[in-house]
Amino acid sequence: MADLWLISVPLDKTSSSSVEQLKLSIAKTNQASCCKFSIPDLKVRLLVIFLLNGPICLCSGLLLLTDVVVTPCSCRCIFFQRVLILSCVTRFQWDKAKYPTALPLSSLVDIINKDVSQVETELTSRAAAYSSLNTSLQSLECKLDGGLLTRSLNGIIRKEDLVVSEYLTTVLVVVSRGSYLQWEKTYESLSEFVVPRSSRKLYEDGEGGIFSVTLFKRAVFDFKAKAQEKRFTLREYSFDLEEEKLQERKQLSVYKNEQYGTFVRWLKVNYSEMFTTWIHLKALRVFVESVLRYGLPVRYQALLLHTDSKSSRKVKEELASLFRHLDPTANQICDIPGLCQQEYFSYVCFDINTKVLEITEQSASVRGTHCSIKQ
Repeated sequence: MADLWLISVPLDKTSSSSVEQLKLSIAKTNQASCCKFSIPDLKVRLLVIFLLNGPICLCSGLLLLTDVVVTPCSCRCIFFQRVLILSCVTRFQWDKAKYPTALPLSSLVDIINKDVSQVETELTSRAAAYSSLNTSLQSLECKLDGGLLTRSLNGIIRKEDLVVSEYLTTVLVVVSRGSYLQWEKTYESLSEFVVPRSSRKLYEDGEGGIFSVTLFKRAVFDFKAKAQEKRFTLREYSFDLEEEKLQERKQLSVYKNEQYGTFVRWLKVNYSEMFTTWIHLKALRVFVESVLRYGLPVRYQALLLHTDSKSSRKVKEELASLFRHLDPTANQICDIPGLCQQEYFSYVCFDINTKVLEITEQSASVRGTHCSIKQ
């Protein structure tokens, strides 16, 4: 899994020389890649610096939520996300039309927060609608593919199996496997209006069987009551009702597939938007932290480092060695009251979390077969 870091160092002579040494070192060892990360000159409003943490957490959480919803919906999103992460960061350009650099930081944060809230609200609504539709379809499928009392009998019961006349009717009775013999012995005595030797077994599974029996229509209610006393259950059935259920299942399945495609397309577009927004917030944090660390006037250079998990430790050791002059006490866990513990470096460093892809890959490996079947 790739590790992406945004770092910044001051534009003094020593640090600039260290940057060149870093580029030469990683080019020689091939442990990482390094490129410039362009951040525009923003208005400094130190009073709003600590307001950044709230929107950043919100956007990161929404990005992760978007990724988790995409995962069960589209196995193809793994490649899309991997390419998106690298291209959005390495080719990052500040969107001045959407986030004017003339505005103070607080206004930029408000714009981002509003955009994120709108997407989050729509995501919640779309996810709830899709989940409700999926639940309805699953519930109907469980009934139609379930036990003897609810499963579909389409293709099992034929019209010639049922006697329907002015006075006679055929009812279906669910009998457990252990009660077959009792049924054969007692069904004719459950009502005096039962047609003798009219019972036939039409279907059975591991639980039991469905038997038909013909009787006079006026005796159905009495027959049902006495059958229940013997633990036999009458099942309501008609060809019209059966056809309605099958049509409902088909319509729900078609509608689900349509909503699936619409939802995935929406997720892909907004995943891209939210990730780009997230990188803008990272840029804001790098800018603010650089001002806090290196002071005014604003003179720093931001770099993007791209390495892998195996090489990350050696790269961090290289960074610590090259930029130790900025703060000899750095590279330790910093525990500031009111803030979470975090690693403190002599240079400004922010991690771009790519662990969401690990979640995607693990989930997709489990759901891959399911997704291919559904599509």
